[in-house]
Amino acid sequence: MRRVILPICLMLGACVPGNYTYNEPASRAALPQESTMPPMKAFSAPRPVPPQRSNRDIIRDFLDLSFQMESGRMLQHFSRFEGPVTLRVTGEPPISLMADLNRLIHRLRTEAGIDIRRVSDEGANITIEAVSRDDIRRQLPTAACFVVPNISRITQYRSARNARSTDWTRITRREKIAIFVPNDSSPQEVRDCLHEELAQALGPLNDLYRLNDSVFNDDNVHAVLTGFDMLILRAYYSPELRAGMTRREVEARLPAILSRLNPGGDRIGPRFYGSTPRAWIDAIQTALGPGARPAQRREAAVDALRIAQAVGWADHRRAFSHFALGRLTQARDPDFAQDQFAAADQFYQRTPGTELHRAFTAAQLASYAIAQGRGEDALMLIGPHLGTAERFENAALLATLQMLRAEALELTGRVAEARSVRLDSLGWARYGYGADWAVRAKLREVGALSPLKGPNG
Repeated sequence: MRRVILPICLMLGACVPGNYTYNEPASRAALPQESTMPPMKAFSAPRPVPPQRSNRDIIRDFLDLSFQMESGRMLQHFSRFEGPVTLRVTGEPPISLMADLNRLIHRLRTEAGIDIRRVSDEGANITIEAVSRDDIRRQLPTAACFVVPNISRITQYRSARNARSTDWTRITRREKIAIFVPNDSSPQEVRDCLHEELAQALGPLNDLYRLNDSVFNDDNVHAVLTGFDMLILRAYYSPELRAGMTRREVEARLPAILSRLNPGGDRIGPRFYGSTPRAWIDAIQTALGPGARPAQRREAAVDALRIAQAVGWADHRRAFSHFALGRLTQARDPDFAQDQFAAADQFYQRTPGTELHRAFTAAQLASYAIAQGRGEDALMLIGPHLGTAERFENAALLATLQMLRAEALELTGRVAEARSVRLDSLGWARYGYGADWAVRAKLREVGALSPLKGPNG
C-alpha cells in the first residue's frame, strides 16, 4: 500500500486567505469533448535523469528495498516473476489509463529490460482492476490504490487479506498479483498509482525516506518512475539473480550487476546516508497522513523536526521536516511557515537531486510573495522551476506554478501576458486535477492569494 501521506502537490491550499465551498460533486475527469476548457495536455517523451550516486550506495538501497517491508518486517528471500510477465486491465478504466499504461509498459521494456506485455486472458500474471475510490476505501480506508498477491478482484480482498497466500513474507516466486486503482480520480492520480503499484508488483516492497530520487519513498515527491527506479528494476530482473535467493546471495552478485548496468556509479564516492529512525517516520506519517487532529499534526511535525535536528541531518529529510512544519502552520502563522519553507529550500539546495523538491517549495514561497503583493519576487521564485515540473511530469505542480505566475504577472501590470499564461495552465490542470469543477476550484484558490482579488481586493 502506498500514497498514504498527502501528496505535496495539493499543499498550496493552506495559503489561501479566503474560504470557498463548492457544491458540484466529485466526478470522473471530464472527457475532452465534454469540457468547455482547453484540451487536456500530455507530456512528450520521458526524460528520466540517470542516478547520480555511488554503486556502493545503490547496493545498500537495493538490499534494504528488497528484503524488508514498509512495516519493518524482514523478508528472508528475494522474490520476483520468472520469465515473461503478462498484464491485463479489468473493471472500468478511465480513458487516460490505457494511454498512460502503454507508455509505462514501453518504459519498463526499454529502460528496465523487463519482458512485460498486455494480454486479455484471465491467466495474466498481473491484473489491474479500475474501481471507484469508494470501493478502494471500503477495503483500505487510507489508501488511494494498493497491490495484493494471489488475488485478481477487489471483491476477493476482504476474505483473503489475512490468508497465507497474500502474505508477502511467504512469497518467493511471484505468479499472480492484483493492482487496484481508482477510475474516478484525476488522470495524474491514476497514472501515479500505475507507476507506484506496478513498480511494487514487479520489484521492491519497501519504501525508504533516505531516497531523494525515487518513487520508493513515502514523501510522494516523485510520482513517475525515475532513472534510479528503472536501474533498480533492471537489476531486479538481471539474469544473475533468481527468485528465492537469500540476502547474502543477492549481495554477492550486486557489485558485478551494477558495474555492468551503471558503470558510472563505480566512479562516484558513496554518501552513506544514515538510516531513518522509526520515530521520525511515525511523526511524519502522523503529521501528513490521515486521521490526526490539526493540533496533533502540528505537534507531530515539530517532533519530526526535532528528531531531524538531533540526528544531525542536513539532507532532504531535514528539508522535508521543515516543509511539513511549514505546511501545517501556514494558516495560523504564515510568517513562521515561510521561515520553515525558506529553511527547507536551503537544505534542498545543498542536496544533489532535489530539483523537484525545490519546485514544490518554490510554490509555497511564491504564494506568500503574491499574498504580500510582491509580484516580481514571485516571478523570480517560480521561473526556474517550470521546466522542472514538466521534466518530472507533474502536471498538477506545473499548472499550479503557471497559475501563480499569472497572478504575479497581474501584480506587475502585465495583464495580457497573465491571461495567456493562465489559459495555458488549464490544459495541464485538466490532467493534474481532473474534472472541470476541480480545475476551477484550483484557479479560485490561487486567485484568492492576490491582493487584487482577495476579500479586500
